[in-house]
Amino acid sequence: METILRVLRQEPIIAYFSMEIALTDSIPTYSGGLGVLAGDTLRSAADLLLPFVAVTLLSRKGYFRQELTPDGWQIEHPVEWQVEDILTPLPITVEVEIEKRPVKVGTWIHILTSITGGVVPVIFLDTNRPENAPEDRGITDFLYGGDRRYRLKQEIVLGIGGVRVLKALGFEVRKYHINEGHAALITVELLRQEKDFNLEAVRSRCVFTTHTPVEAGHDKFPQDLVHEVLGEPIPAPLLRKLGGEDYLNMTLLALNLSGYVNGVAKRHSEVSRNMFPGYTIHSITNGVHGFTWTSESFRNIFDRYIPGWAHEPGLLVRADIIPDEKIWEAHQREKAKLLQFVREKTGMEMDNDTLTIGFARRMTSYKRPHFVFTDLERLRKVKRKGNIQLIFAGKAHPQDFEGKKLIQEIIHQSRELRSEIKIAFLENYNLEIAKKMVAGVDVWLNTPMRPLEASGTSGMKAAHNGVVNFSVLDGWWIEGHLEGVTGWSIGPETEDGKTPQQIFEEESDDFYHKLEYIILPLYYGRIDWWIKLMKNSVSKIASYFNSHRMMRRYISEAYFHQIILNNHH
Repeated sequence: METILRVLRQEPIIAYFSMEIALTDSIPTYSGGLGVLAGDTLRSAADLLLPFVAVTLLSRKGYFRQELTPDGWQIEHPVEWQVEDILTPLPITVEVEIEKRPVKVGTWIHILTSITGGVVPVIFLDTNRPENAPEDRGITDFLYGGDRRYRLKQEIVLGIGGVRVLKALGFEVRKYHINEGHAALITVELLRQEKDFNLEAVRSRCVFTTHTPVEAGHDKFPQDLVHEVLGEPIPAPLLRKLGGEDYLNMTLLALNLSGYVNGVAKRHSEVSRNMFPGYTIHSITNGVHGFTWTSESFRNIFDRYIPGWAHEPGLLVRADIIPDEKIWEAHQREKAKLLQFVREKTGMEMDNDTLTIGFARRMTSYKRPHFVFTDLERLRKVKRKGNIQLIFAGKAHPQDFEGKKLIQEIIHQSRELRSEIKIAFLENYNLEIAKKMVAGVDVWLNTPMRPLEASGTSGMKAAHNGVVNFSVLDGWWIEGHLEGVTGWSIGPETEDGKTPQQIFEEESDDFYHKLEYIILPLYYGRIDWWIKLMKNSVSKIASYFNSHRMMRRYISEAYFHQIILNNHH
């Protein structure tokens, strides 16, 4: 441990800050896409031997364990995990000020290692220490828990505490990568340390990735609350100038103090520029860690026919050389594993030969998980062309009442359609279930209300396993979609001049039409064409939409390019 830290102290590092990071299910400090992306980012950083350190919160009680009542209502339980058994304590404690009280922040570490020999230390911040007041000990308990005051306290620990921890560990930080606005208080701590509050000096050290095209998704705190909880680490008028007069908007703060800013897909960057006019927002489209998300069966055939793919995922462009029967056998093996898992968890017997559609993500209104049930008569008509079965999974945020109602609606529809279409809902969605689903279904469905999907990465994971995408043209799919080649779109190409209702009607009509007249006839009648689509998913999607390509772009455009520019000036 000490050796690894000593080696990393020998050169300037990239420090990656994220409120959540998904490493394994035994470290339940993530809720969904943002954390999973962070985990994939770190895995690629390790593979590529980058001088990288990550900082996050401990989340002692996790996000939550999901239980569904017989009526389909979600209940949340704390996830009690044994921190001491999994992480290693570090002898480093720093202090932050919260509500004018000193709060001690302890540290734990997990070392992420790659087969290439690369390592990325992940530092977890923890306020559950005996010297802290009882209310402060619980600050790092629940991911995204509590009210605004609780969230602001967490962001102080992450941003300000995190910078101080890296300093106490003796790291020289080349760049601070702010992964979403939760970590924006990094900039305030860096400003506090600067002589004369030098804004340019801070900008030259910060990179900011925004993930949220939804107005409500940007953290905002009333300035009077900020004054009470944060105090005045930098002069209040300066903080208001940088983060907003009435509310401290964390996205705005990060935009104003980062030398490089990016969205997570081309479309998302356009949406972000419209939300924050006047700011230069680049785009680096997300990717997924190929080796992590490729199932055992597909790893084996890639190893055989495309050696070196795991370290150089671009080689997957050669997937056409894999014999058709090998692709199909690998897929059928993974499908059998998924359906066995469904049987164990739900008691439902699904059929290996039936077209299986998967939908798994955060259960919230704009993702429209119930979209497939828009017109039950059309759905019944579709079924005449061939059987379909559906597998759902996902959690709703504890305070998202509408999201919980959507889960309940899916459960009710599955019971209503029981005699016609088999529909399963897998409880307590996590990394293990995600890996089974993206490898085992035949079609990966995504139906967000556009333009509210920033990127989305589950479809990329599916493509690594030869699963075909069927999705609304939003987020990454605008870039990955070639109609009838890499999968299918749902609805019109653009929204120009159309009302939301018109768009919705076009989407639902297109969805049922393509399912009935293209997808089902192809799956049941032309398996050779279907396998061609599966190969295209690997060669045209997986070869590009991976986190190695994403990280190489961060290296050349955000981390090192900026340094060259700054030195040049």
